[in-house]
Amino acid sequence: MDLAYLRAHPTQLPTFLAHQRIRETPVTGGSICAASRLTLDDGHSILTKSWPQRSGEPTPEGFFAAEAAGLHWLGEAEAVPVPEVLVALPGLLALAWVETGEPTPEAAEGFGRDLARLHRAGAPAFGARWSGYVGALPQDNTPQDGPWSTWFAGRRLDPYLRLSVANGALTSTETALVEAVIERIGEFGGDEPPARIHGDLWPGNLLWGADGRVWLIDPAAHGGHRETDLAQLALFGGVAHGDRILGAYQDEWPLAAGWRARVPLHQLHLLLVHTALFGAEYRAAVAAAARDALSAGHPE
Repeated sequence: MDLAYLRAHPTQLPTFLAHQRIRETPVTGGSICAASRLTLDDGHSILTKSWPQRSGEPTPEGFFAAEAAGLHWLGEAEAVPVPEVLVALPGLLALAWVETGEPTPEAAEGFGRDLARLHRAGAPAFGARWSGYVGALPQDNTPQDGPWSTWFAGRRLDPYLRLSVANGALTSTETALVEAVIERIGEFGGDEPPARIHGDLWPGNLLWGADGRVWLIDPAAHGGHRETDLAQLALFGGVAHGDRILGAYQDEWPLAAGWRARVPLHQLHLLLVHTALFGAEYRAAVAAAARDALSAGHPE
């Protein structure tokens, strides 16, 4: 099997894998899927992702279709590069291989400008036309006109708060803090029309390419608030050369007044996803973000 054959016959990939007709090397780094590098007969490499057999659960319905749809949609903006989707089947996703490089200030500045252009491409509504996932969890992408604050509270905060309470990750103290944020969501300002966002842009979902550009991977793409992507880049130790990314972004498309005060609000979504997925390990981070959001008051 070579790349041209794969593009013409994508549904044949599982058969070739089952009969060990392709050299396969496991790839580490993902926390949800099992990943492998496949080397085709023409020397091209591709990345495959599958639901791990160790989970004992079937692949969630629409899981890989959501990622494929998000990559296609982000790529349509012709702003930030994304891997080409080669195969999108219910149990398998195959992407063009991207060679990795080192983070550099120049690549960071280019990414900042590219990200601003991606966001500016916009979206017809908050949400998306496909069903979404963030990590292994479903994410409600039902399109909604807004305002952003109401949509964010109802579709991005409350569902993962409820899951985090149900699994025992949050106590009544943290729950009350997040509920206060949701109740006061209209006070924080920053409402904007929907931007075209990655939606799960913690630093691990950037790929610093050998071509000197920064690529987007593993999206939970949808129409959302552009500040969400930028706030997520500061999570979990922050992205390399984050100041260069932000400076270039601001040069391309300045952020609205009060954006710094809203960073914890935007981070709260992904932190609640982590308590819903991984439990109480992220409890303190949820509480801190909620307190910071509330203490910021009315940032405008």
